[in-house]
Amino acid sequence: MQSLARMFLITMIGIVLLSFSAFAGDKIGARLSKVLEGIGPNDEVVVWVYFTDKGSHEFAKSSVPESVVSDRSIRRRLKVRHRDEVVDYTDLPVEQTYLDRVASHVVKVRHRSKWFNSVSVCATKNQINELVALSIVKKIELLARFKKNNSEIETPRTPNEGGLKSPQERKENYSFDYGPSLGQLAQISVPEVHNTGNYAQGVIVGVFDNGFRLLTHEAFDSLDIIATYDFVDHKVSVVPNHPGHGGHGVNTLSTIGGFKEGQLIGPAFGASYILARTENDSSETPIEEDNWVAAIEWADSIGVEVTSTSLGYLTYGPPYTSWTWEDMNGNTTVITRAADMAVARGIVVLNSAGNEGNNPSHNTLIAPADGDSVISVGAVSPSGTRVSFSSVGPTTSMPPRIKPDVMAQGSSVRVASSINPTGYSSFASGTSFSCPLAAGVTALIVHARPNATPIEIGDAMRLTASNAGSPNNLMGWGILNAVEAINFISTTGIKETPTTPTAFKLEQNFPNPFNPTTNIRYELPKAAFVTLTIYDVLGREVRKLVNERQSAAIRSLTWDGTNNLGKAVASGVYLYRLSSVNDNGETFSDARRMILLQ
Repeated sequence: MQSLARMFLITMIGIVLLSFSAFAGDKIGARLSKVLEGIGPNDEVVVWVYFTDKGSHEFAKSSVPESVVSDRSIRRRLKVRHRDEVVDYTDLPVEQTYLDRVASHVVKVRHRSKWFNSVSVCATKNQINELVALSIVKKIELLARFKKNNSEIETPRTPNEGGLKSPQERKENYSFDYGPSLGQLAQISVPEVHNTGNYAQGVIVGVFDNGFRLLTHEAFDSLDIIATYDFVDHKVSVVPNHPGHGGHGVNTLSTIGGFKEGQLIGPAFGASYILARTENDSSETPIEEDNWVAAIEWADSIGVEVTSTSLGYLTYGPPYTSWTWEDMNGNTTVITRAADMAVARGIVVLNSAGNEGNNPSHNTLIAPADGDSVISVGAVSPSGTRVSFSSVGPTTSMPPRIKPDVMAQGSSVRVASSINPTGYSSFASGTSFSCPLAAGVTALIVHARPNATPIEIGDAMRLTASNAGSPNNLMGWGILNAVEAINFISTTGIKETPTTPTAFKLEQNFPNPFNPTTNIRYELPKAAFVTLTIYDVLGREVRKLVNERQSAAIRSLTWDGTNNLGKAVASGVYLYRLSSVNDNGETFSDARRMILLQ
């Protein structure tokens, strides 16, 4: 009898263990599962822990209070959302008691994310098994880790090197004396915008970088900094604790917002700035994406309108695992998903395309530059030719999308010195510098067209750039033109006053006929599941542009003349149809014709 009882007990234990194993398998993500197989019980990994719900905040699920974000954030969101949907479930805080329970099982808590209802933690393999058993935990997945790409060139020079001005660089017909920074601004038509009195005044710009160790530089004397936070060391000051860190942030911030006549002027020197340290300079320390996610949520709550991020990272090799070029599809990495969520809240997100050059067999992008709503910026030389290190697309989405989006100067860029408060260099190179130039143009557009949505602004920047007639994965849509981008929004019917759609509407594409890109606009008065599909004259589907639930808004997107496989289609007449079903079951459908001329 004892033998039978022992066998029964062993069998029951086996059943319980098998059940727990299956249960754990449901909660542990595929990438994390692979890592756990190769580490010991006390080895540490950094993971995302996702919760099942928002605990005590669930009562507000059907009526989220607007007080969860600032008034400035609400006003910005109203450009893309109906008043009834200006805040949503993702804006509710993470339940504090859930955080406390997780904290008691891990080595360290890093960041919380209300958008993803999660927390990033450092935990051992044994602790992860403990977390799996918690009923409040929905899923646990590996957190991406990045390595700094040291190919970017930032050469410190002696004070005022390059300060001698050619005749073209002297103050002539412009409002300011741009000194050696004239070329990088004239290439994208910024001085002409400055002549109108537009310096991006009143626009809030977020710059995310590795810290800003020399904010006492003379180029920042008039810079309006309204908020700072260090997401690496968890402190308000963005000056890194290590005296050798934080130089890159000084360089990029001066590129967009510096002001010292005769030396350096940034395109958006009149804007207000939010500075976030999201990157760690330590060469042996992987960079985690949760710093950026925490920063974008923080900046959103303050009311940021434009963000500029000059990330330049390669994936780590063993023992670390991370994303690869195959994951650059706009929907996989957490950082890219967060960037797209920011755009859906009315924020224009710009990111360096990367410094990985051209690989004929696949893209060389860095996240979140792969986001379909993110404006990725490549680099050109002072003469306007593509710089060889500039990363290329396409994304691995289906259909593939062209990347980068736009280009600006990314070699021989004029920047403030990060070691001398009166020094400058004209030798900074990398997409880290083309990005803040493009972000500065974006801030000028926001100032001139304050009610334009991020999608409309992105369309205007692409469709007025130098290569708009034949965009490709080397140059994207080409070099920016700030004047034309501002005028494009004015001339394509985007209203200058806040507008809430009152009826479903599909507009005629513009331009029409076109080659190879055209812009399609439509209006949604209520949240609905939307499909926007292009057909040939025989009624066969050519391209599915939209297939998702969208909030009420005036929307605009671009078709680049390719099919669902990413291949260019032939000249001819095409039909595009918009269909929607809202939450009340009300339907809308309309179609229009357009002509592609190759």
